[in-house]
Amino acid sequence: MSDNELLLAISEIIEKKIKAEVEPLKLDIQQIKDEQTRINLIIENEICTDIKLLAENYLPAAKRYEKATTKIESMQSDINVMKSVIREHSEKLQKIS
Repeated sequence: MSDNELLLAISEIIEKKIKAEVEPLKLDIQQIKDEQTRINLIIENEICTDIKLLAENYLPAAKRYEKATTKIESMQSDINVMKSVIREHSEKLQKIS
């Protein structure tokens, strides 16, 4: 067997081994690409839509909360005044009785 024939034989053996090892990697890469595509579709069609919906509803809800907070603070102030007046009236009524 000549040197060239030996080199060709070695080259073929190495090429077969490389192909045997590369093919599963190609399959894995394709599976990863397919899964990435699926994930991207889920993000685009479901998650982004839900986030937009949340954002659209957040601002009106935040404004309602802000208005309600002001009203609640005002009502709390009024209640405190009413408690004070009731306390005074109760004391006066106690003195009268």
